[in-house]
Amino acid sequence: MRYISIDNVEPGQFLGKTIYSGNGTVLLSAGVQLTVYMISTLNRIGVTMVYIQDPLFEDVDTDDMLSDATKQGIIQEMCNMFEAVRSGKDWSTHQIGSSVESLLEDVMSNKEMLVQLTDIRTSDNHQYIHAMNVCLLSSVIGINMGLNYQQLKELATGALMHDIGKSGMDEEDEILPGLKSHHTWRGFEKLKNKRDFSLLVAHVALQHHERIDGFGLPRGLTGDEIHLYAKIVAAADTYDRLIHPILPQAKNLLPHEACEEMLTMSEKQLDYEVLIHFNRMVSIYPNGAAVRLSTKETGVVVRQHRGLPGRPVVRIVRGEGSHFDIKEMDLAQETTVFIEAVLT
Repeated sequence: MRYISIDNVEPGQFLGKTIYSGNGTVLLSAGVQLTVYMISTLNRIGVTMVYIQDPLFEDVDTDDMLSDATKQGIIQEMCNMFEAVRSGKDWSTHQIGSSVESLLEDVMSNKEMLVQLTDIRTSDNHQYIHAMNVCLLSSVIGINMGLNYQQLKELATGALMHDIGKSGMDEEDEILPGLKSHHTWRGFEKLKNKRDFSLLVAHVALQHHERIDGFGLPRGLTGDEIHLYAKIVAAADTYDRLIHPILPQAKNLLPHEACEEMLTMSEKQLDYEVLIHFNRMVSIYPNGAAVRLSTKETGVVVRQHRGLPGRPVVRIVRGEGSHFDIKEMDLAQETTVFIEAVLT
């Protein structure tokens, strides 16, 4: 598979990864042959990048930590929960708990992988995939920091529902700092009386926009006043927002750009120790991404090295027609070669 801009997709190409609708149903299945109408529709609903199948890279997998069943279940459950909150109805904590357990089971089975956030976003599913990704990233950070299973479940539950206070609010209508109508307070109020959840779950919603330097929201907490779970979720939330911002005027950063930006936030906005663990487990050059090397050769990232997220294996293809010269360059071995640019 290759990861390319929707503007470069051509009719007749085959979709590499399933795209889900906002309620968790399949919008387009992996393997479907794309038509002009399909490509136009994807453009219209806010899709900017897609995975396509390519015979030269048919062995390239995105190495997803989560199974399709887990993803679909989480998206459906988040949609149901947000709709219930919007309409003032009760929602099932049991179903949320089951979704969290499924995610943790997948993560713990694949914890040697680097995290690659590869699901295709639309205007309808963006909010739910964001929640799923923040939960995934937070869980992997928690595992790397040595949290036990009960702690991981509290963390993952809080991460999955960190933005529940935004239900019924527009992204542009965030309220002034300190007011109880801020989405962090709203989330805390919705979660604090759910007896099936630890109170720490509600505090994740309350504190995930606090900053280490005390300039965060809603209470201006500093350093150790912020719970570890909230510090972890803050890093996960920041990363996902940088690579997939909700506001249309915001620039999408590439994964390596987002990681660099987050390093500038260390001990100001984000916790230094959390960032150390984050940077060890996230893939900054995901499989399928086209890159230019310092040798001026271009290729596609095909494999990762655990612990060396900046030194993947790159496949370089030369030639045309049916005659190709293919070689792979392992940047963990070729220490004088580096990735110069990601080609979008």
